[in-house]
Amino acid sequence: MGRIEFLTDFWKSQYLETYIAGGGSKIKFLTGGGADERSRSLAKFLRDAEDVGYKSVYISAKKTWLHDFKNIYVAIFDAVDFEGCLQKCADYIIKGLGYDPEEIPAGMDFASYLQDRSAFDPLTKREIREKLSDMFFKNTWIDNNFAISSALIAGGILGYPAIEPAAKDLLLAWHMGEKEARISALRKSGLSPSRISKTNARHMLRSLIEIVRLSGYKGLAVAIDNLEMLANVSALEEIRYTKMRREDAYESIREMIDGIDTFSHFMLAFAFEKELLDDEVCGFKSYQALWMRIQNEIESDRPNRFADIIDLNRIEQEVTANVGF
Repeated sequence: MGRIEFLTDFWKSQYLETYIAGGGSKIKFLTGGGADERSRSLAKFLRDAEDVGYKSVYISAKKTWLHDFKNIYVAIFDAVDFEGCLQKCADYIIKGLGYDPEEIPAGMDFASYLQDRSAFDPLTKREIREKLSDMFFKNTWIDNNFAISSALIAGGILGYPAIEPAAKDLLLAWHMGEKEARISALRKSGLSPSRISKTNARHMLRSLIEIVRLSGYKGLAVAIDNLEMLANVSALEEIRYTKMRREDAYESIREMIDGIDTFSHFMLAFAFEKELLDDEVCGFKSYQALWMRIQNEIESDRPNRFADIIDLNRIEQEVTANVGF
């Protein structure tokens, strides 16, 4: 067994299959080894997550700006197939009404299917609305505006309550944080929204994770690779952080650490070069609020797979000795 499997198998058994699946949340930081080994570790972590029933998302700091948490949220939202998740939610509602989604012809929505069978009566309509309400509005993990939007789109998938394509596109644009999503137009759909920003994006992510869970997944696993880009000053890179943007990114990570217990069914893993721990000018040490939260994690000389910061180089002795924890 290599040190990648030695670590990821532990994450799978101790977190993905148990703690996270039971409603917990966790952040892990991975360093040491080479860039390729860290990336392969994250890939294995995400494959393991998918194997046991999670939705998984990979983000590279080489391609996604991290100074504004809205960018991270949008990258995750774009990757999870939100409409696909709501389709699965709609299927659960169909099953709850005693029908088999597989029996509905391709291209036909549930409401049309019922109409063809003279079964689309007022009582059934009320039951559909009640199930949409139970799934979204009464779920305290979902933001109210997020719940309204999700219910409207899921209702459109069911064919009741019907939604115009333009209205659905507007709701999806709001979820993506697009400026074109006019707040005044959204109010006509019953929302009282504010634009998604770095101040509310974590709250939106909590809602998104719950939609993923409602669609049948155990939760959401996210890997953010190449975090060392925060300290990279090379003009050759597509993304290069100013001091202010770097500190904003560190603040976002600090806020995630402080607020991780407010999430559910969620595991997040960062990977980065070890220099990010040592660089006092551009690394973690340059942002005291973040450094204070992680410095105790790297004091012990004994490898510990329960630690939040894992150094691949330091667990080599455990792999060699094949000693468990």
